Amino acid sequence: MTIPKKIVLLPGDGIGPEIMRAAVGVLKDCAAKFGRDFRFAEFPFGGCAIDATGEPLPAETLKACRAADAILLGAIGGPKWDAVPLAKRPETGLLALRKAIGLYINLRPIDLHAPLRGLSPLRADRASDVHIDFVRELAGDVYFGEHRLEADPSGERATDTGGYTTGEIERVAQYAFARAETRKGRVASVDKSNVLAMSQLWRKTVTRLAADHPRVKLEHLYVDNAAMQLVLAPAQFDVILTSNMFGDILTDLGAALAGSIGLIPSMSCGPGPSLYEPIHGSAPTLAGKDVANPVGMILSAAMMLRESFGMKREAEWIESAVDRVFASGIRTPDTVEPGTTKVGCIEFGERLHAELLETVSHRGQDA
Repeated sequence: MTIPKKIVLLPGDGIGPEIMRAAVGVLKDCAAKFGRDFRFAEFPFGGCAIDATGEPLPAETLKACRAADAILLGAIGGPKWDAVPLAKRPETGLLALRKAIGLYINLRPIDLHAPLRGLSPLRADRASDVHIDFVRELAGDVYFGEHRLEADPSGERATDTGGYTTGEIERVAQYAFARAETRKGRVASVDKSNVLAMSQLWRKTVTRLAADHPRVKLEHLYVDNAAMQLVLAPAQFDVILTSNMFGDILTDLGAALAGSIGLIPSMSCGPGPSLYEPIHGSAPTLAGKDVANPVGMILSAAMMLRESFGMKREAEWIESAVDRVFASGIRTPDTVEPGTTKVGCIEFGERLHAELLETVSHRGQDA
């Protein structure tokens, strides 16, 4: 008997609803092929929730997320809500959701798709064999510290306070070491311990934990050196472990190596249901124009199948189909190269659907 999986959908704002439709279509194809039972329920979140309820994270949405087996998020925010007080902004709702369901680890895989290597700003010899798992702490640092804006003789003074406890560092570091043990066995821990006290605690704690993982080689890098090495020699990295703010910055740099931020999925996890989302923003200027790239959202759904549901075969079925569509020359506007065919978000989803059906008809039900 197939056990139903409850998936909460948070399409959000901007291009979020468009890319979510594409991802749900792929999941429905997956359910039909593999006999899975996915139960979808959609709820307001972010700016659209502010418009509807006055809150970026309505109580009904949070309740549904807590009861879900997994959560898919499109994108939130936009200039429409820039004038909203900080405590009520869409991004504050995302921080509140992470805190409420205990999402303290973010996993962002940076994989250069073979058909798209021409998009990478890297030289050809550096754009091969890049497969990096960024493990980012998600519930601490300055994002969750005290924020103050006060009067000063020169005008105003802004202060943002960040901090980490040993326990907060231990739980994300243990995840990174365990992840590396299933891969190439290398962890690069990124900090700024030559300047920051919380980075000194970070390095001390990670170094201590490394003794429990003798099969993993640990390297420490300052964040500025890590950024430089990501550009010069990204293939040297396996798992990169870092703090919330540094991870936020470095993962966008990693996305640039792949050629487009629209290609990158992510997972946020903790003791409860995990949340999956593409790492790009809501791109309000693109909304409704059918030019969004749905691949980051689609690959986030595939990541959900693998990481939350243990459906490795299903995830690979989707991921390989995405690569075949790209290899056939079909491209979204942000991934176009000479000699390729530009299509919109809707048509890309249709082409991928056709490719998935082709896989079934030509390779059999056990493909």
